[in-house]
Amino acid sequence: MATSEPDGIKPMWEDDRNKLGGRWLMTLSKQQRHNDLDRYWMETLLCLIGESFDEASEDVCGAVVNVRPKGDKIAIWTGNCQNRDAIMTIGQQYKERLSLPGKTLIGYQSHDDTSSKSGSTTKNMYSV
Repeated sequence: MATSEPDGIKPMWEDDRNKLGGRWLMTLSKQQRHNDLDRYWMETLLCLIGESFDEASEDVCGAVVNVRPKGDKIAIWTGNCQNRDAIMTIGQQYKERLSLPGKTLIGYQSHDDTSSKSGSTTKNMYSV
């Protein structure tokens, strides 16, 4: 798992600065690993380094990539899942930056919902 951690924030739900937050999550198929994973991860890191989300960049806590046998995941973590305006700005600009097709949906999940889920999926609070 590769991570990007500004200001020493750990990419863990338990970190105090993440407890009230959530993540924009993009899931990739195994086939996308060869064509898209590296490019998406690089663009994700460039978004964080360049503070590409205008004022909403202040809500970003970091990013995580998970490479797994069933499929890969890339997520941008935010500090407050109740800050809807910032979350939607981040999601819309992130999707645009990755040049994702309009029909491709990425979802935002609160860490609280993810940590307390009973099944294998978490319900999205928002999606773009």
